[in-house]
Amino acid sequence: MARLSAARYGKDNIRLLKVERDATNPKLQYVYEFTIRVMLEGDIAAAYTHADNTPVVTTDSMKNTTHILAKKNPVSPPELFAAILGTHFVTTYDHIHKAFVHIVQHRWTRYAVDGVPHEHSFIRDGEEVRVVDAEIDESGEILLSGGIADLLVLKSTGSAFYGYIQDKYTTLPETWDRIMSTAVDSNWKFKPFENLVAVRSAVDALEEGYQSARNITLKTFALDDSASVQATLFKMCKLILSANSLITEVKYALPNKHYFEIDLSWFEGLKNTGADAEVYAPQSNPNGLITATVTRDD
Repeated sequence: MARLSAARYGKDNIRLLKVERDATNPKLQYVYEFTIRVMLEGDIAAAYTHADNTPVVTTDSMKNTTHILAKKNPVSPPELFAAILGTHFVTTYDHIHKAFVHIVQHRWTRYAVDGVPHEHSFIRDGEEVRVVDAEIDESGEILLSGGIADLLVLKSTGSAFYGYIQDKYTTLPETWDRIMSTAVDSNWKFKPFENLVAVRSAVDALEEGYQSARNITLKTFALDDSASVQATLFKMCKLILSANSLITEVKYALPNKHYFEIDLSWFEGLKNTGADAEVYAPQSNPNGLITATVTRDD
């Protein structure tokens, strides 16, 4: 015997870019580029078990709905748009009980011309993305999380690693000064929202949550006299929770980006290790991966 124990379907990789124009100065414009995934759960088993498509909201309709709602609603912050999009599906279709929306916001940053920020010109300054996930229930409750991914950072000093287990398997030398680099992948959960109205009333706090989490990540990375990636990561999490009352949990995944000193002593005794190190060899794999989840005590 076999039974369908879980089912969810939807549209992935919905692409859109929205241009918003300032009400008083139409030449002053803002751009938002998203890649979106919409997934639905509900009374849809018949489509799987009996080849009955009557409960199916087509994935093409999901794509069309996403574009239409982007036209009719604000898309910033993306947490709000995710909530609007998911709420539409659970309120429009009685047999859909939950909607899951995943948004990746691609980075477009206004740049300056002759020292003045240009009104409608932007640059893709890196592969960093902003990430949002929303789970919307038919009851109206909305669970939101925000995050950043692929934020590549490096500092050339201010990092050490020593005092770890030394046994017959250990070849890694201790160091009190090293390059520290990682591609930041971070996620934070917000307190549950009762409904879409509650999300709309919290848009400033949601945007501040993203801005402060990103700023804390960068500032702590730069200023912390790091004893390890683990120790720096935990400091970041504590500071984010302290700065944002709406955030209940913070996660990080920080892969090490290694840069090893190159011993050049074979060439005329050239010193390039320890305090004399200036030339390094970037490494690929394998690499360390440091993860943690930090939550509020309450």
